Amino acid sequence: MYLVLHGPNLNLLGSREPEVYGNLTLDNINQQLENLAEQLGVELIIEQLNSEGEMVERIHQTLEEEIKGILINPAAYTHYSIAIRDALVGVELPIIEVHLSNIHAREEFRQQSVVAPVAEGQISGLGIDSYLLGLQALVNL
Repeated sequence: MYLVLHGPNLNLLGSREPEVYGNLTLDNINQQLENLAEQLGVELIIEQLNSEGEMVERIHQTLEEEIKGILINPAAYTHYSIAIRDALVGVELPIIEVHLSNIHAREEFRQQSVVAPVAEGQISGLGIDSYLLGLQALVNL
């Protein structure tokens, strides 16, 4: 079982800044992830949380579950949440960080990730494919 964790404001996909994030909704992304998981023969738990504290608690909860890895889009928390970074380190699971947009081609404050140094990899800028490639990579680890 793998945890897919979507960060803050991703519940607004489809209507929020479509010029940056496209027209896919979070439900569309989740459905495509579920389809790929079925093809790969794995199960997913998919959650979207807006609160930093809730994200930290959800990551901690993986210690009580049979989670093999985490696919995470920390969204805005990517750039400054040491709490989420430390939670990911603490659970000692493989981590793949994903982003719909290319964070390295955006505003300067978005170009730094505090999560990337503790993840096995980061995939950004490929829209839905960032998630799909991320799940494939996570399962392959």
